[in-house]
Amino acid sequence: MEAKTIRLVRRGELVSLANVPPDRTLLEVLREDLGATGTKEGCGEGDCGACTVVVAEPHEGSLRYQAINSCIRLAHSVDGMALWTVEDLVADDGSLHPAQEAMVQAHGSQCGFCTPGFVMSLFGMYQNHVCKGGTITRELAQEELSGNLCRCTGYRPILDAAAQMAKLPRVAVDEAAILAQLDQLAAKRGQVPASGTYLDPRSLPELLQLRALHPGAQLVAGCTDVGLWITKLHQQYRQVLDVTRVEELRRVEHYDNHIAIGAAASLTDAFEALVAQRPQLKTFANRFAGLPVRNSGTLGGNVANGSPIGDSMPLLIALGAHVVLLSVRGHRELPLEAFYTGYRKNVLAPDEVVAWIKVPRPQPGELLRAYKISKRYDDDISAVCLVVAMHLRDGVVAQVGIGAGGVAATPARALQTEAVLRGQPWTLETAQKATAALRSEFQPISDMRASSSYRSEVLGNLMQRFWLESQGHEQINLESFRLVEAATP
Repeated sequence: MEAKTIRLVRRGELVSLANVPPDRTLLEVLREDLGATGTKEGCGEGDCGACTVVVAEPHEGSLRYQAINSCIRLAHSVDGMALWTVEDLVADDGSLHPAQEAMVQAHGSQCGFCTPGFVMSLFGMYQNHVCKGGTITRELAQEELSGNLCRCTGYRPILDAAAQMAKLPRVAVDEAAILAQLDQLAAKRGQVPASGTYLDPRSLPELLQLRALHPGAQLVAGCTDVGLWITKLHQQYRQVLDVTRVEELRRVEHYDNHIAIGAAASLTDAFEALVAQRPQLKTFANRFAGLPVRNSGTLGGNVANGSPIGDSMPLLIALGAHVVLLSVRGHRELPLEAFYTGYRKNVLAPDEVVAWIKVPRPQPGELLRAYKISKRYDDDISAVCLVVAMHLRDGVVAQVGIGAGGVAATPARALQTEAVLRGQPWTLETAQKATAALRSEFQPISDMRASSSYRSEVLGNLMQRFWLESQGHEQINLESFRLVEAATP
């Protein structure tokens, strides 16, 4: 099988890379083939952000910039995009970009290993906010730097640097020139061959046909899981089928009773659509990994992977979401909780793909809370996740959906606890019965993140928190906590 050539735009030039294996990471290509050694490998699993680079694609007549982790992103996935590494920011005369100069002025670097990744995340923020006439608040900087870790500085000077970028002389990217170059690449692309080592179809019929022809090809949709299998488990793949370029599946479509989130829509876009309808999910969405992971990963990939500690599935299950599966034979639709058959196992046929996730629109009076318990508040995997969506009618539980993660072999629906609640008056006594039912409904395992008894206890505690919050209590969790920094002299 033939390895297709990767073509991208970097430093204002068209770059071509031939004979790149399908499972080679972008970080490997940058460091070993292009000599971009400013991009570092810290963790090799998308956690630390030292490998962060920025990619851009055309979007509504301009460029959309996204910071991503190059250590778990496959090199072929950036074909047809513009790419920046830390080496690309310095001007021809040697002057630093505002993202770099602000780090210098704010003393945001110590050992310097993580600094290139921070600079690239700052560059992405600069392009998406400062260059579009916006501002960067400290709160925004904390949100968008959540995927970058530093062991030295304590973060305050880095957050200072984020706020200072807009005060420095403006540096603009020549977007018109880059858009023209990207158009050139798109014109040269041609049709995806029926066979090859890296298949990246651009239309839904093309995807379904290729899936039918190559049921053994490794499906990827952002690589935030498959990338780890390559870097940590040393898996090798002769053939990869990438769904993230399929135009029909990149969209979020709005209907009267639901929204349909395409399987190739990024987690960033998917959560933006969910938060637009349910603003109370904003903190939960921000805590789903760091921004570079959300920019690469997709909701469809998270659902298809089916990790029992994946955060999106408990939320979707509680909201009553359905998943739509497609193949050349047709389509079928089923509740999300029915999609899973065991640990990382599902009902997908070899020629099928996850196409859409259908999420019902919120109804008036919906009481929704999503809880994530993890060792680290930001950029960490859940030990326990619980989402409760409840509708009351005259003080009685008319409808309720409860999704749980980290407590079973699959993301699970708490059917027994829902039965305890449904049709009962929403009182302290009912909440206590639900707490007991939830603690006994699952038999979680003990692992590196939490013990079985801890998980069971926390499940019940979260139901108690839900009761308190439904009664108007607010100062009972970190979401409502605001740190007021001392004024500097």
